[in-house]
Amino acid sequence: QVQLVESGGGLVQAGDSLRLSCVASRGAFSSFVLGWFRQAPGKEREFVASVSSTGGSTDYADSVKGRFTISRDNAKNTLYLRMNSLKPEDTAVYYCAVRATFYTSRRTNDYAWWGQGTQVTVAS
Repeated sequence: QVQLVESGGGLVQAGDSLRLSCVASRGAFSSFVLGWFRQAPGKEREFVASVSSTGGSTDYADSVKGRFTISRDNAKNTLYLRMNSLKPEDTAVYYCAVRATFYTSRRTNDYAWWGQGTQVTVAS
């Protein structure tokens, strides 16, 4: 079992930046693939970004590529999402998730553990 706690969300203006953090309770964090997902009101949860266990491989949804950066600090059991040039359509609850394999995925069903989410609201 892995417990995840996200933080760093808030209300910002379009064009601003935010950095989300996700702290995991378990030391084996460093062996797992990690991901960020988001869910806007009335929409399904969608993939945002993922990072391999070593941090050497990343994947991004087309909608955030070039604006968001996913990273991890295994020594601190922490996952990050740096979000630049935020747009109103980025407004959503952002979730971090853990996939207990070495292979990245964009599918929500492939991730076993989830945080409670942090709200990001981007005003126009």
